[in-house]
Amino acid sequence: MTAFPARTPFPGHWRRLLCGAGALALLADLGGCAVGPNFHHPSAPATQFAQAGRPTRTDSAAVADGQAQTFHPGADIPARWWELFHSPALDRLVRHALANSPDLEAARHALRVAQENRAAQAGVLYPNISASFNPARFKTSRTYSPVPNSNSWLYTVHTAQLNISYQADIWGGLRRGIEASGAQRDAERFQLEAAYLSLTGELVQAAIAYAALRAQVDTVQEVIASQRQILESATRQITLGQLSDADLAQQRAQLAQAEATLVPLRQQLSQQHDQIAALAGDMPDAPTPDFTLDGFTLPQDLPVSLPARLIDQRPDVKVAEAGWHAACAQVGVAIANRLPNLQLSAQPGVAAASIGQMFVPGYGQWMIAGMVSQPLFQGGQLMHQERAARAQYEQAAAAYRAAVVTAVQDVTDSLNAVSADATAVVADSEAERAATRGLDIARARLAYGDASRVDMLLATQTTLQARLTLAQARAARLSDTAGLFQSLGGGWWNRHDAPPAHDGWPP
Repeated sequence: MTAFPARTPFPGHWRRLLCGAGALALLADLGGCAVGPNFHHPSAPATQFAQAGRPTRTDSAAVADGQAQTFHPGADIPARWWELFHSPALDRLVRHALANSPDLEAARHALRVAQENRAAQAGVLYPNISASFNPARFKTSRTYSPVPNSNSWLYTVHTAQLNISYQADIWGGLRRGIEASGAQRDAERFQLEAAYLSLTGELVQAAIAYAALRAQVDTVQEVIASQRQILESATRQITLGQLSDADLAQQRAQLAQAEATLVPLRQQLSQQHDQIAALAGDMPDAPTPDFTLDGFTLPQDLPVSLPARLIDQRPDVKVAEAGWHAACAQVGVAIANRLPNLQLSAQPGVAAASIGQMFVPGYGQWMIAGMVSQPLFQGGQLMHQERAARAQYEQAAAAYRAAVVTAVQDVTDSLNAVSADATAVVADSEAERAATRGLDIARARLAYGDASRVDMLLATQTTLQARLTLAQARAARLSDTAGLFQSLGGGWWNRHDAPPAHDGWPP
């Protein structure tokens, strides 16, 4: 067996040429500039929230419903803000939904797609290298001379070759493309945070709405029972001639109206159950936790983010910012496409008549080339693409400003709603206490024979209506408090499982 010396199959002079070409490409990249506008983090809006810093109650009567709430400007928001309502059933539901929601899972996979696309895009900065091995058998016609080295019309050639190509990023267009891909990845990341916030916020709102509907159903059932007692009493009184047929007909109409009110409330309660199951990723036959208004504790200390922090906390604003960033980078890509382009290529290889000869000096072959290309005429395509990229950049900037305005509006509306809810609860609490006091008086008068049973039942119905209104006001206060946490971003930045802001590139 013949031993061949361990030598490189390629001569040293082409290796020097390749090293020189690589150094030239590296210098071109290092010295190149990135064309197009540079994106900078937008500044915060110069505005303040009028409600921040003062308590939601207007007087000491606000404590009638249990607690007063106070705004704390600049306070941070916990990642699990729903735990501030101190509802174990709600906490279990949210945890289950976060682990089971198909929408959240789809958003996670969308982020992975964007991350892999960003990593793939970064490959354009490196040379493309491929290898090939091509053994081929040839026969030369006797019309020609035989192959000189073999003196035969039949011969075999084994060709091993590397194909190396490299595009020098002279104008930074490739880096701008990577920048745009990274911004799109950031947009998907904040889309995931938006899905997380939307899921948790909608679950809390759905649980509160379910509890409110249950309270309304229970109260309306008590109203119906009271009106039936009134109708029975009125029926007895009409036989004694104390009431007219018109009074009896009116009472029957009121009972029918109350019974008609109960039907849509039960339907809404069923629909709310289905919505909770869907948000949690379950089927409608899954059981719904037994939510009640008394099972929620109203948070007393409410954080209020400053506008300077709000634009970094709202996922929708961050999505708009990432879209603006991507559009900015695409302007640089469009500009670079109109400028000269430098491409380097090399094809070192070996061509030998046998496998053994491939490891012997003298059978190497190579090609090295550089090409500079400049678009001259393409029917205005590149020019219009650049103009379109600039217009898209302006569009994205306007969309970002609109997202900031919407975010500030949402927070302001939530602050105003929480303040108005406190006032409404105070008024409804006073009305409920007055109705309850009236019911106590009616019962006492009935005991002394100073009032009829109908008067007492009417007072009972008035009290139940006041309780129904109060339950709706309490639910609105809980719902608007949850809406405030949601409008402020929901504290996703404090989560330990939140995806990283970037993968280290650019630094």
